[in-house]
Amino acid sequence: MTELLYQTDSYLREFDATVIAVDAAGGRVALDRTAFYPGGGGQPADLGVLMFPGSQTGSQTFEVSETSKVFAAVTQVKKEGTLVWHYLTPQSSSPPAQGGSPHLLAGEGLGVRSGLAVRCSLDWPRRYALMRTHTALHILCGVVWRDYGAQVTGGNMDPGAGRMDFEFATLRGELVGEIEARCNAEVAAARDVRVKILPRAEAFQIPDLIRTKINLLPEGIQEVRTVEIVGLDLQADGGTHVANTREVGRIRVTDYKSKGAINKRIYIEVVDG
Repeated sequence: MTELLYQTDSYLREFDATVIAVDAAGGRVALDRTAFYPGGGGQPADLGVLMFPGSQTGSQTFEVSETSKVFAAVTQVKKEGTLVWHYLTPQSSSPPAQGGSPHLLAGEGLGVRSGLAVRCSLDWPRRYALMRTHTALHILCGVVWRDYGAQVTGGNMDPGAGRMDFEFATLRGELVGEIEARCNAEVAAARDVRVKILPRAEAFQIPDLIRTKINLLPEGIQEVRTVEIVGLDLQADGGTHVANTREVGRIRVTDYKSKGAINKRIYIEVVDG
């Protein structure tokens, strides 16, 4: 089982972990704990770097010379059952560039095995951009529900930009500027963003969570993680967020589209200042 560190600390950039499973054919390893978000709810998976002691040292710790360390880029992360898998591209001696495609670990000299200690580091600028974007989308959801009575039906994001779909039959072009201004007022309000993990039965008694279709969660899920923008929005959500709306920056509504008589799509981007 992988402990999901990102669920309780979105700001954790580096951490130590232990390899608990190796899939050489898939070019991936599972760790006992991780801060890498594996993707879901419209938020992409994190990228970053794992640092292993060089296989030639036989060491289980990081007390090895710099030249004996082996770095591997994390190019994809996926959660399967109770394990989070980190897809790797190995490179010796110095941290690899982000990106690339995973390939076989066999013969690469990484020497990965269960029980091996590893130092893990997120691509923090990318993760923080996703945190800001995700919170911005929740601000948009809160404003559109509070002021226009429209429910969210879906969404997606990249670092710094995203879109949300709403049951919003009355959305018109002249409302776009108004929605943007109201979202930025919530940024300026410096609302705290709080994360809780609740028993399923308790979560199902909260009206705001019922509104956001929490009833669609599979019956096997016995705990519900919630993200609350205090005084504005409350949703069941598994992703990463900033701690206060002031960290979001400025929200720009860049476009909107009709996806049918009722369903409308609003596009945003997050910019500094």
